[in-house]
Amino acid sequence: MGLGCNQGDCQEHLHAALEGLAALAGYATLALSSLYLTAPVGKTDQARFYNAVVRGRYSGEPGELLAGLQAVEKARGRVRLEQWGPRTLDLDLLIFGELVVDLPELTVPHPRLAERGFVLIPLAELAPELIIPGLGLTPGQLWERLPAQERARQELRQIEWD
Repeated sequence: MGLGCNQGDCQEHLHAALEGLAALAGYATLALSSLYLTAPVGKTDQARFYNAVVRGRYSGEPGELLAGLQAVEKARGRVRLEQWGPRTLDLDLLIFGELVVDLPELTVPHPRLAERGFVLIPLAELAPELIIPGLGLTPGQLWERLPAQERARQELRQIEWD
């Protein structure tokens, strides 16, 4: 799962997200990446984001997990006013095992995963050998395929978790 925040006390929101994930029935966290401070992508006239990736195990269906993630976001004050806009918490279902899902409400792997350093770098940290379903490449290979100018523009800086 991708975790992100750029409004309020982001470290507090991200820690609360991890607690919210742990409380979801059927979910268990296996690993957490480093924390990264990143430039916004998509809508660039906003504050930098705090981003991380969590690896977990879930015993239900992807749609059920998505509903759980959205409930955790809402509990932290997430309001969806504009695409890629500022947010207190963003939880993205990036990958669900080997499954490829293409539904109106859910696409897995995440449709922009291959373009986002704030996903690829922490994902490579947690699972460097992972072959992304449907893409056939590892997170590191996807990152290296991005043009150098795009990689530089994304400005990832590893920071400490509080």
